[in-house]
Amino acid sequence: MVRRFRVILEANELGGYTVTVPLLPGCISEGDTRQEALDNIKEAIELYIESLLVDGEPVPSEEAVEEAVVEVAV
Repeated sequence: MVRRFRVILEANELGGYTVTVPLLPGCISEGDTRQEALDNIKEAIELYIESLLVDGEPVPSEEAVEEAVVEVAV
């Protein structure tokens, strides 16, 4: 089964990237390049899901997530 997860990729001030998965709290990884960061988060997601399954927990689904962008005047 193939699952898709939205990730947030942020460039770090000192170089490299940090990636988080909003649907999976605490699932975070880094990489020196964009591709390395994405490869690393893929592995982190796989391990996170494996842990959920071992513990008998449900795997969250992106279908239950709503997305919106909010504009704020500052």
